[in-house]
Amino acid sequence: MSSAVTTEASTDDKKWKMIDARIRRRGNSPDALIEVLHAVQEAFGYLEPDVLEYVGDALGVPPSRVYGVATFYSLFMLKPQGEHTVVVCTGTACYINHASALLSRINELLGIKTGETSSDGLVSLLNARCLGACSMAPAVVVDGNVQGRVTPEGMGTILEGLKA
Repeated sequence: MSSAVTTEASTDDKKWKMIDARIRRRGNSPDALIEVLHAVQEAFGYLEPDVLEYVGDALGVPPSRVYGVATFYSLFMLKPQGEHTVVVCTGTACYINHASALLSRINELLGIKTGETSSDGLVSLLNARCLGACSMAPAVVVDGNVQGRVTPEGMGTILEGLKA
């Protein structure tokens, strides 16, 4: 583990205290990996490599497994995210109701694709296989708020609202 992480982890930083408490509460068990990764992402906003190594060491989990879990689940982020997050549902109902047109509109307006953040750091774009809002297809989640029956024009309005 890098000395930067060791130094940070030994300070009184509230974020590290929360993570270390979560690790201890679960008895430093490898079974706590996903829960601890969620705590790390909640604290820091994303999972950086040094922190993944720290978590693996603390839980006795090999680096390959930690990285494998972090990259398998689409809601874990390995790089800093934008100020706002837009999640476009690409499940069956949304797909057949033109979710791809929403993704194209976002790409057109912001120049980003799924998994990327706009150059100004304002918007990160994600996709989800299903939001459970099929009756409102196509659906998007903007900063935690579900919006349904979104059109490409409506997507433009939503993105303009984020800039305000």
